[in-house]
Amino acid sequence: MTLARWLDDRRPVPPPALRARIDVALGDSLQCDERDAFDACLVAGERVVESLLRENATTRETAIDLLAADALVTYAFEAASDRPAELSSRAADAMSRIAALASKASPSAPR
Repeated sequence: MTLARWLDDRRPVPPPALRARIDVALGDSLQCDERDAFDACLVAGERVVESLLRENATTRETAIDLLAADALVTYAFEAASDRPAELSSRAADAMSRIAALASKASPSAPR
């Protein structure tokens, strides 16, 4: 099953605008196998957050991007729950990667 189909099966279904933004963030990864959902969703979520931080995007117009990043990371961990033995290490790695985005975005960002 593709990642796109896997997302179609998630409940609750996200609002259409949010799903569209998630799909844009995932791009070609939508066609990857569902077994790669954790990595694909986490990487896409990181890209969205990195872009928001780089652009200092804090307006209402960019709220959909923040919601998409949150949804992507949530989907990543939903997928990771299929392999509980790896969950702890994946969570630690994800937290480190996401936390590192703030320091890369701006030299004045808290460390």
